[in-house]
Amino acid sequence: VQLQASGGGLVQAGGSLRLSCVISGIDFNRNAMGWYRQAPGKQREFVARFRTGGKTYYADAVKGRFTISRDNAKTTVYLQMDSLKPEDTAVYYCAADIQNRLSFIADYWGQGTQVTVSS
Repeated sequence: VQLQASGGGLVQAGGSLRLSCVISGIDFNRNAMGWYRQAPGKQREFVARFRTGGKTYYADAVKGRFTISRDNAKTTVYLQMDSLKPEDTAVYYCAADIQNRLSFIADYWGQGTQVTVSS
């Protein structure tokens, strides 16, 4: 199983980035997928996720600014991040819950991609 995240970088406050996570080795269409992040000195935290069937969930801190989506044909999950703030600076991880649990529990993690937002 592989989750390959990419798309991070350095951006000014107010800018946008789109993260991608290509998944292989699992049944993409039957899994819940999510994005988490970890800032320096802080615990990893939930950002956004969706379950099979299309229902999405967002952390309050990113609601209205971030959008999670998927492309089944490309087995890829995206995180569109708009109106970025310095406090969004973190390493972002994609994750897969292969049991599509109501409360997401990651069975697999990607390697992380750094997002840095300058003020």
